Amino acid sequence: MRRSTTMEEITPELIASIATRLFREPPPMAAAPLPGFEPPAMSTFPGLPAPPTSLPVASNPAHFPLTAPGYKPGTGGLPVPSVPSEVPRGFGLPHYGVSPPFSMPARPSPSTVPANTSATDGVRAFVERVQSGESLNRSGFCTQDRVLQRFRNVASKSELKLSYASRPFDVNAVRADFPILQQQVHGKPLAWLDNAATTQKPQVVIDAIANYYSRDNSNIHRAAHTLAARSTDAYEGARQKVQNFLGAASPKEIVFARGTTEAINLVARTFGKKFLLPGDEIVLSTLEHHANIVPWQMVARETGAVIRIIPVNDRGEILLTEYENLLGRRTKLVALTHASNSLGTVLPIADMTRIAKRYGARVLIDGAQTVAHIGVNVETLDCDFFVFSGHKIFAPTGIGALFAKHELLDLLPPWQGGGNMIKDVTFEETTYSDPPARFEAGTPSIGDAVGLGAALDYVTRLGLPNIAKYEHELLEYGTEKLSRIDGLRLVGTAREKVGVLSFVLPGKRTEEVGRLLDLEGIAVRAGHHCSQPSLRRFGLESTVRPSLSIYNTHEELDRLAEAVRRIQRL
Repeated sequence: MRRSTTMEEITPELIASIATRLFREPPPMAAAPLPGFEPPAMSTFPGLPAPPTSLPVASNPAHFPLTAPGYKPGTGGLPVPSVPSEVPRGFGLPHYGVSPPFSMPARPSPSTVPANTSATDGVRAFVERVQSGESLNRSGFCTQDRVLQRFRNVASKSELKLSYASRPFDVNAVRADFPILQQQVHGKPLAWLDNAATTQKPQVVIDAIANYYSRDNSNIHRAAHTLAARSTDAYEGARQKVQNFLGAASPKEIVFARGTTEAINLVARTFGKKFLLPGDEIVLSTLEHHANIVPWQMVARETGAVIRIIPVNDRGEILLTEYENLLGRRTKLVALTHASNSLGTVLPIADMTRIAKRYGARVLIDGAQTVAHIGVNVETLDCDFFVFSGHKIFAPTGIGALFAKHELLDLLPPWQGGGNMIKDVTFEETTYSDPPARFEAGTPSIGDAVGLGAALDYVTRLGLPNIAKYEHELLEYGTEKLSRIDGLRLVGTAREKVGVLSFVLPGKRTEEVGRLLDLEGIAVRAGHHCSQPSLRRFGLESTVRPSLSIYNTHEELDRLAEAVRRIQRL
């Protein structure tokens, strides 16, 4: 008969012991063995990632994506790596201002892990819930089976889950985090290959948003009650997470916006209107999304500024010599996408930023298509503005962020008026708040900001180097599979890409191909992708655009290729 455990015996040390046996690596606390207890073999716990037999060790401790509270890039005893001297070739995913892309992280030494790590807190929180009676049987005892089951349930919700970043990338474990992927469409398993449009949300993000609205919902700032304090802490805590994720110097350099589009419009309506004069030049690339074209056209018409365009070659790559030839003393701003949403081309933004600075130009980087795939340290990169959307990195829609150098934000006027962005208001005069509040008029999207913070935590746990390596493999595999289809034309074959596989089929309308793929349970984007100038460079008005993320599989790409072949024969 299996021995039962009393509530007094359920301690953090006991739970740590179970974690040791389940994961073969304990939380960072002393783990006492459980006398007389032998859990089932690992194979009997479906859904838990298998432990690695060994881990490659990186020589640079900065390769370890530390996720403990208080970690900031470049602080906490971990140096910020420099820009790599060589950019990897092939369908690569280069990192600019962060660690080399495909190195596996090293396990940190005990000295590199802060003592206030959240793992112990998570164990204790679990113990408290167990001791509250959630896992009691009718006799008032908590069986070891129930302890194990409860531990597994808690771990699956990421409360006690050890960092994926210290393990080989396990796509099946990742897919289990995304409830929307468990469904069928038209009787077929859903293959979500529309990630350049938006990404799906892991349960941890959904839970964070639900928890905020069920426990903390309140307007922020200037209230005396507890919920307002908690809500303010959650909102400003999310701002700090964005700061840490981008490697910014201060949370005051982070402004929340509804997304990339609003963030670019904010810069255009403030920096553009304040600093652009007739004849001044704005430099854009051929590869820009409409969101990084239209706001500058509007400002140019109002100020008399001139827009100049960087050409690309037939692979969809920037012509750097032509780019530098465009720059001059009248160049005031260079606004660049980090990666093309229609072609997948990754621009050499480190080189392009450095060149722009020689001419005294400010630089804005649109990171919407790279934030979930390529790490960026904005201080090392030395860009002036960096923008991204939360929904591109597993967060809710309606939230995004602008990074801007603090000395610039101090110079910029408000762009919207209302509450929160003021210090004092009379009918005669208004004085404005300091950044970032100056640019956040009205009630912000607090719950969505909380969701963004949870999404950034999730990506950090996975580790961007791990993500880049896995997605690189998927991209190469998908490119090879589609290239074998007679007549199919891949559009955008740059040597460095994110996971975008745009193509056209002769004699087939792209919208029809997209509809037929949907009948196979495969979700792709078909159309101009809000990048008409980019596609017209290649003589096209639209493409079919499968795009990849962390939860996609080789099997889904096999399904895609087979479905395209069937469509081709129709």
